[in-house]
Amino acid sequence: MRDWGERATFRQKLRRFIDRAFPERQVHLRTRGRISFFRIPQWFQVSTALFALMFAGWVGYSTFSFVQHDEIVGAKNTQIADARRAYDDLLSDVTAYQRRFVELTRELEDNHNLMLSLVERNATLQRNLSTVEKRLENTESERENVASAREILRDKLSRLEGDMHSLSTKNFSLRDNLMSVETDLQSVVRERDDAHNRNTELQSQVAMLEDRLNNLQSAQDIAVDKMTERTMAYIGSLEKVIETAGIEVDSLLASSDGIVGKVAQGGPFIPVKPEDAGGQLMKKLTRLDDHLGQWETLQAVMGRLPLAAPLNTYYVTSSFGKRRDPMNKRWSAHYGVDFGGPMRSPVYAPASGVVTKAGVKGRYGRFIEIDHGSGIITRYGHLNKILVKRGDKIEFRQKIAQLGNSGRSTGPHLHYEIVFNGKPKDPMKFIKAGRHVFQKQ
Repeated sequence: MRDWGERATFRQKLRRFIDRAFPERQVHLRTRGRISFFRIPQWFQVSTALFALMFAGWVGYSTFSFVQHDEIVGAKNTQIADARRAYDDLLSDVTAYQRRFVELTRELEDNHNLMLSLVERNATLQRNLSTVEKRLENTESERENVASAREILRDKLSRLEGDMHSLSTKNFSLRDNLMSVETDLQSVVRERDDAHNRNTELQSQVAMLEDRLNNLQSAQDIAVDKMTERTMAYIGSLEKVIETAGIEVDSLLASSDGIVGKVAQGGPFIPVKPEDAGGQLMKKLTRLDDHLGQWETLQAVMGRLPLAAPLNTYYVTSSFGKRRDPMNKRWSAHYGVDFGGPMRSPVYAPASGVVTKAGVKGRYGRFIEIDHGSGIITRYGHLNKILVKRGDKIEFRQKIAQLGNSGRSTGPHLHYEIVFNGKPKDPMKFIKAGRHVFQKQ
């Protein structure tokens, strides 16, 4: 009862307010001495006031929305300009990375040639050492012969001295023989001394050659170890980029058989013992050669990965994976990424390859497919115009089409797919891997 009374009081107050604010009014008109009037009822005044109030609210809301829209458009334009500047910076980073890559390749080739020359010098020193050892052995044998000859001559001298005492009649002849024997003995002693001096000189030369050989071996080991560490670091960096793109390194290498030809080699087989001076060095060089081959293979494969974005400026309108279909709003699988952008924006190839399809393909509309090798294929749908044909060889960042709205599409955008060995991959992972490469450089 109390609530009903309060509501009645409110209605009475509202009614009195309306009566005071909107009383019934009369408009009088005088024409040619005649006076006429018409009434403006209360309900008409209330309706007109409500309509005016609603119209003023609508005008205020429209003005606020228009101003807010201009601010949003300005912010978007600023973001697009920032993205364009960032992309230009990325392109300059790519150019610097390529120059650095060429310099590293040249440096590795120079180091490899240096290692080959060091191995040849090592082999020459080994041969010189063998020759010196043989000469030392010959000198030792000559020394033994001299010593044995000296003993024989001493025996002869003893016999001659006995004969001299027993045969005094032959003193003069024996004296002559004794002088001759003494002369021979002195010449033999001189030859022995000369042989001893040559042996000492050869021993000093052998010690000096062994020191030089040990120093050369240490320098070679340090150089090979540094090259192996740098090569392993390069291999780890390339493998990290490939894994960031969502591809297993072993699967990618298995799909890239024959991408790098074998090096032409030959020559006779000369086994090296592990305990020899060059045995450990040959093992390290063999291991370094294996790492260099792996690095060259990864370097060639990296040239075929689509790590760049196909558009200069873009925004993602639909990501890879499960999504609601834009037409029927039902859940569906999306095996690519939709990039929104201005109509007729240029579409670029993210890596070199060969065009395998170019034309209209069902719901894709105008469609292009590029084979980059190593089991990697990229696809481009809903194009406005195709600028290449089937069989064309495409270079990196070559303009291949224009962004459009053909096929089953709700607006201008690019449908971009990456397929590896027949399985779709997330393109954004490849683009993220490409950014990782630029940041590392």
